[in-house]
Amino acid sequence: MRVFWERYGEGEQTVLLLPTWSIVHSRFWKGQIAYLSRHSRVVTFDGRGNGRSDRPVGAQAYSTKEFAADTIAVMDAAGVERAALVCLSCGALWSTLVAADHPERVDRIVYIGPAVALAPGHPERNVYPFEDALETDEGWAKYNRHYWERDYLGFLRFFFAKCFNEPHSSKQIEDCIGWALDTTPQTLADTSRGIGIPRQETFTETCARVRCPTLVIHGDADQIRPHAQGEALARETGGELVTLKGAGHIPLARDPVKINLLIREFVERRL
Repeated sequence: MRVFWERYGEGEQTVLLLPTWSIVHSRFWKGQIAYLSRHSRVVTFDGRGNGRSDRPVGAQAYSTKEFAADTIAVMDAAGVERAALVCLSCGALWSTLVAADHPERVDRIVYIGPAVALAPGHPERNVYPFEDALETDEGWAKYNRHYWERDYLGFLRFFFAKCFNEPHSSKQIEDCIGWALDTTPQTLADTSRGIGIPRQETFTETCARVRCPTLVIHGDADQIRPHAQGEALARETGGELVTLKGAGHIPLARDPVKINLLIREFVERRL
């Protein structure tokens, strides 16, 4: 299994920008890399299933533990003993597991729009089964493997419009659609199944093993993951919560200056 990674800048502090769901690759951090690498060493990598990393077949290849193992492997390859982890959405799952299993490697975590089942999701997302052939393509019925195979581009347009529900987001939506076309609906279906593979301990139990400081940044208009999930993650990890008024799921692309300053202040804070 090959994982593509890149390193930028120099400095005693390393910021590791983790992959999220494999619908996009590491270019989704493009608004952070240039700024953060002027102050720290920055490492990114393409999550398995997209970009220049391999695309293994089967749900087991995309479990939380596999993404966590990739994170440690990239740190080893880049010569990084300890890093601040920054993650978006599903990246919260593997960031938390890495911090719990390898506390000596993680200095702190910044979570953005975390996709964690510590609070109920948006109810409209729970109506349609992912694996069943449906009689409708309306709304979240598009989050369905059969629909993806028929009209992958239609799903991408729907999904990223939900991610970027703020006005004037056409550039961010088009960027993400382009990155999503670097993978296939079949691979994406494997990643969706893999993320849901049960582990021996609950996510709440994993959170209880996190010892490093945490910061959760969550928009109160997030249509992918409700703000209550970020609030719950901050509570379960004993961390701080920053609520972004009117922000959707990917504020790092819509308001990179604000996000960059929040990341830098937390990363550079003396503990």
